[in-house]
Amino acid sequence: MTQELAQGPTLAAGGQTLIAFVGYLAVIVGIGAYATRFSSAGVREFFVGGRTMNRFVVALSAVVSGRSAWLLLGVTGMAYAQGPSAVWAVVGYISAEMLLFIFFAPRLRRFAERYDSVTLPDFFASRLGDPSGVLRTVLAVVILIFMVSYVSSQFVGGGKAFAASFDITPTAGILITAAIVLLYTTMGGFLAVSLTDMIQGVVMIFALVILPIIAISNRGGLIQVYQELSAFDATMVDPFAIAMGAAIGLVGIGLGSPGNPHILVRYMSIKDAEQLKYAAVVGTIWNVVMAWGAVFIGLVGRLYFPSVEMLPNGDTENLYPALAQLHLHPIFFGIVIASIFAAIMSTADSQLLVAASSVVRDVYEKVLAKDKEVSQRVLVTASRIVVALLVLSALLLGFAAEDLVFWLVLFAWAGLGAAIGPAALLAIYWERCTRQGVLAGLIAGTITTFVWYLNEALKSRLYELIPAFLVGLVATIIVSLLTEPPGNARQMTETMEGKN
Repeated sequence: MTQELAQGPTLAAGGQTLIAFVGYLAVIVGIGAYATRFSSAGVREFFVGGRTMNRFVVALSAVVSGRSAWLLLGVTGMAYAQGPSAVWAVVGYISAEMLLFIFFAPRLRRFAERYDSVTLPDFFASRLGDPSGVLRTVLAVVILIFMVSYVSSQFVGGGKAFAASFDITPTAGILITAAIVLLYTTMGGFLAVSLTDMIQGVVMIFALVILPIIAISNRGGLIQVYQELSAFDATMVDPFAIAMGAAIGLVGIGLGSPGNPHILVRYMSIKDAEQLKYAAVVGTIWNVVMAWGAVFIGLVGRLYFPSVEMLPNGDTENLYPALAQLHLHPIFFGIVIASIFAAIMSTADSQLLVAASSVVRDVYEKVLAKDKEVSQRVLVTASRIVVALLVLSALLLGFAAEDLVFWLVLFAWAGLGAAIGPAALLAIYWERCTRQGVLAGLIAGTITTFVWYLNEALKSRLYELIPAFLVGLVATIIVSLLTEPPGNARQMTETMEGKN
């Protein structure tokens, strides 16, 4: 081991790295400017791209908007710490999102077009009826609570990456990350977010494939790496070296996918429901390759940095940039840094739009101003203002957050998955589902997530998403059976099935 590695690497980006990174940022902001005119036409254009999105764009956007800094910083660090058993953290969501693309998404897309649903609360209100606006309001509150936490975690991840890569303070890094996301999201809306997600997905997959290949090759090849890991620690080559409860908890991460609105809204935006089959293939391949790269980076990284103290700030979530600087040309190192921000921004921008839509579309336009005529220009302007306010709220939470990115993301993912996931699945597939049942499930799932997360004895046994999802599911079913279903439930089901 060289003396340089023994002291730990210094991640200070040079001129070429900085040029590559700034070039990436320029492209992202340019897309925001390009999409401004289209997205200013109305809330349908601003929040779902006018339902005209290309199938390839939807595939990549749906996948990368769900991955965030959690994949590049959290999963790589997890694989570094516990070996290939980290793969169980990606198996669940890959399987769940493939099934959503194939079975769930076409039904949601057909319903969204027939009833002009722009947001997820729009779907629930049309499907179940909501004359008082209570359902929309409760959904908006749940989305805001967890989305602000989610966006905050992305800003914290950006601050950490900036601090490690450019030798600035984490606070400055958080502010820069937030400013960039705010700029192109408010300018270009959903079109800008989706197009940048597509580019960011390409950047992410390039970095996640090229880095482990080079690092493994420089170590003598895959067999050599396997032998060294076996000699270092047998658990570093055993994907089953994990307790059953922990494995179930990690696979259970996939339960969050049907409840995360920033993923579901992608399905609503595609031009044609039939194109979702193509999107399913592309999206699943992209998910698998990115997950493969993240896990292998963690495994080979353990050989280059045997002790966590050798990583910048002694933080496993800095493994990815540290390994990249060690093996890549400065320009490609700049692309790796860009891939971290691609993951962060592709999630944060999507979540900001969903949260803003819940305020402007669902609370303001559909509840508070339901008896008034509000112009599309006013609604789009209000949406941009709300995005800015949400960024400020996420910043304040981010400065106060002490959790690692990995766990803060998992909490927000669990809250959305447990509260909205059961309701979304039942509303799509069960005619007997009622508005009262969905309200009960939303509240029960949210409360259970908080109670389980804040109780260390419970949290240490099982990831909060699993029990909270089950509680939300049971509550929705029981209350639905005790209340009257919508009178036109059969007609709506036939719409989702494509029969009328």
